[in-house]
Amino acid sequence: MKTDINFQQITSPTLSTENPPNFFGEIVQETLALTRRLFIQLQRRPSSLAAGIIQPVMWLVLFGALFQNAPQGLFGATTNYGQFLAAGVIVFTAFAGALNAGLPVMFDREFGFLNRLLVAPLASRFSIVFASAIFIISQSLLQAAVIVGAAAFLGAGLPDAAGLSAIALIVFLLALGVTAISLGLAFALPGHIELIAVIFVTNLPLLFASTALAPLSFMPGWLQVIATLNPLSYAIEPIRYLYLHSNWGLNDVVMHTFWGDITFGGALLVLLGFAVVALLSIQPRLRKTLA
Repeated sequence: MKTDINFQQITSPTLSTENPPNFFGEIVQETLALTRRLFIQLQRRPSSLAAGIIQPVMWLVLFGALFQNAPQGLFGATTNYGQFLAAGVIVFTAFAGALNAGLPVMFDREFGFLNRLLVAPLASRFSIVFASAIFIISQSLLQAAVIVGAAAFLGAGLPDAAGLSAIALIVFLLALGVTAISLGLAFALPGHIELIAVIFVTNLPLLFASTALAPLSFMPGWLQVIATLNPLSYAIEPIRYLYLHSNWGLNDVVMHTFWGDITFGGALLVLLGFAVVALLSIQPRLRKTLA
């Protein structure tokens, strides 16, 4: 009888379903812990964040002063080159920060910390990637907010609340896509030297092959084609439109390309598609590395 009672207790549904594991909650907990680790590193070495804010503000001041006497109409409807430049600086700062997203992961690989995480009893190893993405996107949004404030102080103006929300969405989509690519490279390339080389080779060419510093009409034909294929242009032009127009809508045309007009909503769809394609493209590599 005693044996039967013990067997019933062991096989009781109440005992077998007691305290079921919360898979989603564990992933959230792991992601928050790893994200907190990255912010602690930033707190201990704030120079990278300070440099990421000081440099674009210097761009606003110096380039704005350099072209302040440019002829009217050279840069479109704006009468202030600082107002024209603000959108480009916001987007390029977010792009540059997201492009560096893979460096902390690469250093964790080289110092062996990533191996410790991979053998740890994590609910999902993708929390490593989620934490890096959250950290970089948060940093990009913070930098964008500082640049928007600095541009307003320098006379570029300030979009309304809806416009600021649209800027945050654009920065988020661009940073998400570029962060995904950078993290994929961090797991694919052999070391940080190769990753830094890719960053240096990619950074400035994409800046000059976009509408960050000059409008499409100012460029030669071949460069206009490249700029209209550059995802940075699809982030810059909607933000620039927000600075120039207090009343805006998703159907408003923000860029004229050789194949047609791009609306505000169309530019957002391009950025969304870019982020989705980037996330899907790195999935095989991440699954192979994190397996």
